[in-house]
Amino acid sequence: MGTASSMVSPSEVIEDVYGGEGGEACEIPVEVKPKARLLRSSFRRGPRVIGASFKSTGSVELEYAAEYERLRKDYEIFRVSKNNEIASMQKKEAKLDEENKRLRAELQALQKTYQKFLREKESALEAKYQAMERAATFEHDRDKVKRQFKIFRETKEKEIQDLLRAKRDLESKLQQLQAQGIQIYDPADSDSDDNRTTVTTAGTQCEYWSGGILGSEPSMGSMMQLQQTHRGPEFAHSLIDVEGPFANVSRDDWDAAVASLLQVSPHVSQALWSNTVRCYLIYTQETRAELQAFIQTHSLRLQRFCEGLGHFYLNVSFPEEKAALYAAERRQEIKRSSVCVLLLKSSVSSCVVEDVEEAFVETPDSRPLLLYLRTGERKGEKEEVSTLSPSTRDLLERVNKADKSAKLKVVDHAGSVEEGAALIFTQLERVIKQELLGLELEESGAVEEREEEDSGDVLWDLHDEQEQIEAFQQACSSASRFSFQKYVDRLNDMVAAPPPTPPLLVSGAPGSGKSLLLAKWIELQQKHSPNALILYHFTGHPLSTSTDPVLIIKRLTVKLLQHFWSISGLSMDPSKILEEFPRWLERLSAHHHGNIIIIIDSIDQMQNAERHMKWLIDPLPANVRVLVSVNVETCPQAWRLWPTLHLDPLNPREVKSLISTECVNSDIKLAKDQEKKLERHCRSAATCNALYISLLARLITHSRSSWTLERTLQQCALCQGTVSLYRLGLKSALDSLSTDQEKHIMKELLCLVCASHNGISESEALELFPDLSFPALTSLLHNLERLLIITYACGLIHFQHPQACEAVNQEFLDGGKCRGSYSEKIIRFFSEQLKQDRVTWRVADELPWLLQQQEDRSKLQMSLLNLFVSQNLYKRGHFSELLTYWQFVGKDKCSMATEYFDSLKEFEKTCESEQSMSRLANLYETLGRFLKDLGLLSQAVAPLQRSLEIRETALDPDHPSVAQSLHQLAGVYVHWRKFGNAEQLYKQAMEICENAYGPEHSTVARELDSLSLLYQKQNKYEQAEKLRKRSVKIRQKTARQKGHMYGFALLKRRALQLEELTLGKDSADCAKTLNELGVLYYLQNNLDAAKMFLTHSLEMRQRVLGPDHPDCAQSLNNLAALHSERKEYESAEELYERALDIRKRALAPDHPALAYTLKHLAMLYKRRGKLEKAVPLYELALEIREKSFGPKHPSVATALVNLAVLYCQLKQHSDALPLYERALKVYEDSLGRLHPRVGETLKNLAVLSYEEGDFENAAELYKRAMEIKEAEPSLVCGKAPSRHSSSGDTFSLRSPALPHTSR
Repeated sequence: MGTASSMVSPSEVIEDVYGGEGGEACEIPVEVKPKARLLRSSFRRGPRVIGASFKSTGSVELEYAAEYERLRKDYEIFRVSKNNEIASMQKKEAKLDEENKRLRAELQALQKTYQKFLREKESALEAKYQAMERAATFEHDRDKVKRQFKIFRETKEKEIQDLLRAKRDLESKLQQLQAQGIQIYDPADSDSDDNRTTVTTAGTQCEYWSGGILGSEPSMGSMMQLQQTHRGPEFAHSLIDVEGPFANVSRDDWDAAVASLLQVSPHVSQALWSNTVRCYLIYTQETRAELQAFIQTHSLRLQRFCEGLGHFYLNVSFPEEKAALYAAERRQEIKRSSVCVLLLKSSVSSCVVEDVEEAFVETPDSRPLLLYLRTGERKGEKEEVSTLSPSTRDLLERVNKADKSAKLKVVDHAGSVEEGAALIFTQLERVIKQELLGLELEESGAVEEREEEDSGDVLWDLHDEQEQIEAFQQACSSASRFSFQKYVDRLNDMVAAPPPTPPLLVSGAPGSGKSLLLAKWIELQQKHSPNALILYHFTGHPLSTSTDPVLIIKRLTVKLLQHFWSISGLSMDPSKILEEFPRWLERLSAHHHGNIIIIIDSIDQMQNAERHMKWLIDPLPANVRVLVSVNVETCPQAWRLWPTLHLDPLNPREVKSLISTECVNSDIKLAKDQEKKLERHCRSAATCNALYISLLARLITHSRSSWTLERTLQQCALCQGTVSLYRLGLKSALDSLSTDQEKHIMKELLCLVCASHNGISESEALELFPDLSFPALTSLLHNLERLLIITYACGLIHFQHPQACEAVNQEFLDGGKCRGSYSEKIIRFFSEQLKQDRVTWRVADELPWLLQQQEDRSKLQMSLLNLFVSQNLYKRGHFSELLTYWQFVGKDKCSMATEYFDSLKEFEKTCESEQSMSRLANLYETLGRFLKDLGLLSQAVAPLQRSLEIRETALDPDHPSVAQSLHQLAGVYVHWRKFGNAEQLYKQAMEICENAYGPEHSTVARELDSLSLLYQKQNKYEQAEKLRKRSVKIRQKTARQKGHMYGFALLKRRALQLEELTLGKDSADCAKTLNELGVLYYLQNNLDAAKMFLTHSLEMRQRVLGPDHPDCAQSLNNLAALHSERKEYESAEELYERALDIRKRALAPDHPALAYTLKHLAMLYKRRGKLEKAVPLYELALEIREKSFGPKHPSVATALVNLAVLYCQLKQHSDALPLYERALKVYEDSLGRLHPRVGETLKNLAVLSYEEGDFENAAELYKRAMEIKEAEPSLVCGKAPSRHSSSGDTFSLRSPALPHTSR
């Protein structure tokens, strides 16, 4: 049969019939020999024979047995051989297993070695990368140090060269002067305080007319340097009575207050009349060429420079041949001029002598003076001297004699006309930058300084602030002609009414004098109530910027925040500004000791006044008073329920007095029948208001009118209203002009003013009318101003009253139908400036507004997409105005942002130079800030980051502008609450500022403040307080160094005037000045100087006012505080008692000044241990405060705590407990349950409970006090709350059992 493999071939599947799985067939190695015989015998053919022999059968069996035996043996042999093979294979397998184990062990060892080598390689690579980073950092630091050292070295070398050059120049000039025989007085030998040189020879070549450089400053100036003092907590409040700018300012906080005020308040230059640099040029026929060369070549540069800083520039000059025709205009322009330039050669005319007498001789200290003296081609000194005529030499000697303050600068020139004009420009540019605008001499330095100021987070419009200042001053000047005493008394009574007090309404017809009354009342309040905080706003015509409610409330809010000394919480969102103003008002009222008075004039002229002024309807804080003036016809119905003061028409006696005064001033005498005619005419309500009578008097005395007096009276009698009388004034002004061209220009100019947004400037008028000369323009404007038609505000011509605008509208514009053509003319004018890349604040103010009025959305959008226009609006704080324009165009916030991005991308393609890239970075930063204020934080990051990239690339990674970008970018991360990223950026910005400016610069203080606020948000109060203190120290030092800035400039001027005042006659104002200066020195810890001035003030007041006058009590109080400071308690007690005696007799029983003296005398008694004498004084002070402020005012709570502390010291615990509890309730109700004052009172109660034995209650009160202290953030004013305040000497009792109890 063969083997099994003969039946199934390999790889063939065998199916299992039992359901088993298939498998592959395999060969079975079993070999069996074939049984041939058996097979053969078995298959033999034929039948088997029966009965065969036995032998054959047995032999077969034997054969089978033998075969079986053989097969068995073969099997055994085969089995043994196979077993041996298996054993051999098992040995081989065991050997292979051992070899496998050995190899596996070696492999594992190799793998471990490999991992070790791999780790060592990675460590080496990491060390390599770290070394490369350290090398790169070292290279960067080395380059930075090299740059800083290079800058430092170049700066110092330049300073040394400048000093050496100046020294050589001075030595050469000194030798020249001595060689020419000019006597130079030695300051040590002079008895005069001026210590100046005197020029005795005319025409000497020198830069300054007299040698002010060699003199010394007045002695008072050197005493104004503030000294930094470190006081303990016992001096955290001032014991001294203060007036004016010193009210409620503590000694420690004086420098910080002024420094913070510098950041918030815009600096309005006092040297500029109405925001215009007016250069008055006096010249002769001989120097006309220099004047023309200066105007044609250099004047435009000065104009562009001033425009870039937000000011106007104007050359004022009158031709010598026509100067006599403009005598009044010349006198007026000299008074308004910012700087006067005199160009002389040899001879002078009478008009030139008049102008020089007015500007250089009579008022030499009113403005900077510049003298250009042309000596011709010099061949020798004698020839030069002989060129001056006797009249010219005499005039120069008078000028030299009048120049006591050494303000006159002299340019002595003998070269060409062009060189002379260049010298005039150089000196004039220096005067404008340094003396008028307070900038550095280099133009780049001035621009950098202005950009630095703009980098803050509060966006001011300097022009809005100056407009308000000028409006108030003009109203005060006009109010002097009227007697408002009865209304002033009624206003005083209404303001003094007990709280709660609703807003007070001052109503009247248009032109009744509401603005004048409010201005006069404000002036009186500022004089007689120095502790009152007065905020005012005067609105203009209804479409001007001054009537924008968001700008009004924002301005008032920032004025409030000045008194918190910080502005970190101010929002730019218009809706939030209107919403948060009442909250700021309430918070300030709780901290301010005195009344807060808010005055809004012509509030009904405001756009949507009732909707935006909803806070007026809500109850006001107890010490807040609001006064608003409205026209009777336009007053909202809801406001008519408020207490109202109505202005009545003028009575016949007042009318006669006003007209008579005006006639007397103009040398005009009215006949009796004319007076009666006027009296009969001025009887109706429309013809006897203040504006009508003032205008009527001006028309009667109009000197330029061609009408006779009788005709003027007849025409005036036909006018039954102010508008009709204004129209008559316009006709009279037209008739006074001699040519048709002048009449046409007057009409066109007034129509342009009427069609504009905020008015037209004089320089713009000269550009709009190329044929118009300045003398003709100023004569026209002087005439219109005399007729009360126009006035000036921030350098712009606008109408003095809305009724004047209405008269122009009716007379020249056909009721407003022709206004559009004049709007188009202004649009073309400013669009042309836009094409010339001359983007000023005037373009940003006028062009978008005019396009909105014309409803030209496409051009409006194009003007807004001029990035510099939008940047100008935003940086001046006109945030809501910019949003209004985009809403009018029909764009939402996101689409507006997209439009700006696209415009910036297009503009970026044109930027190649470093200057253009810097401007591009500024635009990106402005866009980022704008989007951040809109709440689009995610979209604000991209432009801020792009600004950062550009500045790092185009400028330098360590440039201060890079720090500015980092600061703004960090602000976005703060809004996102990504405090870690913000902290890193703030620190990086601070490091750049420290490297660029030094560790004590104002920009470093800004970053420290930002980091402090950031740490407060993270509850890291210790770190925040540490940074805040460092910031305050920097601001103190910065404030002392910037003596020319807002605040200190006023104090220095007052101090420099003091020597003249003390040498003059005794007066109440002089005594007040002495008192204020004594207070200033007291705050500076200069007690000797303070005592001298305060004593002098007291003596002068006793001589002028009498020994029992309240002002004498103030001086006594201040001297007592000074003696108390020196620990001379006996003298202090005597002076306090004298002051108290005077105030008790002179003032009302509830007067705050009486409480003030009571408090400090009581404190002195307590300090000296006279507790029994202090108790009745504290009780009386408490009673006065309750009457003055109401029983729920925080000041009353302070008085309660003071009295309770005194009772505790007298061991009268039962009397102290109810006082503490009442004070605690007042504090919680007025300031909140988590206010620091609440915590202090709880500590006092805990000490009291501990001493009474109520330990459980004491522990509970103390625990609550500690919780308040732990949760206490710094106040918004940036100063940690103090236990001492200007309102009292509150402190807790010491107790040995409670070691953590504060004083």
